[in-house]
Amino acid sequence: MQPVKFKSRKFVCVDPDKCTGCGICEYACTLEKDEKVWNPLRSRIRVIHMAPLFNFALACRFCEDAKCVVACPEKALSQSEDTGILMVNKKRCKGCDWCIQACPHGGIALHPDEGIAIACDLCEGEPQCVEFCPEEALELVSSDEVAEEKFVDTLKKLPAEIEHLTKVVKNKEWNDLLVEAEDRAMKIAEKLEALNKKERTRKKK
Repeated sequence: MQPVKFKSRKFVCVDPDKCTGCGICEYACTLEKDEKVWNPLRSRIRVIHMAPLFNFALACRFCEDAKCVVACPEKALSQSEDTGILMVNKKRCKGCDWCIQACPHGGIALHPDEGIAIACDLCEGEPQCVEFCPEEALELVSSDEVAEEKFVDTLKKLPAEIEHLTKVVKNKEWNDLLVEAEDRAMKIAEKLEALNKKERTRKKK
């Protein structure tokens, strides 16, 4: 077994089986980074909508063999020796997007205005996307295998889920869906209110 390069490596992992694609994680991220306007393109975590039954979010995994770091022609990317968290030298980054093309996990992006690479930094150990996810679909893990297993397990369930949804629509059995939708809407409303309250408090300081 190879020695672990980053002893304290942890990254945000999504359970696609729970993710509804609501985008609260993107909103929480941009507020934490003090962005002036909420824009998913400014978020360090990205929601991917594949289908009504399959949504997920992507963030930097702080890879031990980070291909983005190797690919950068300007040597603008480096990693924390302890956690592997990606660090971007803003003066060196030219926005060439080679790091984005090299990343196998979709965990790095370009800031739409500044034109420099951006990636998750775990919010100093308390990632806001994890805290405010209304479905508790996000968590911190330290293993790529754990993250991949969640995707595989969800994909295995998809055929049965599609069959169930087809039956519900065909028979017009809307009640359970409506109850579920209302429950999710309430969770989203609660998290949005908590986020906005936090932002109002911060602005008063």
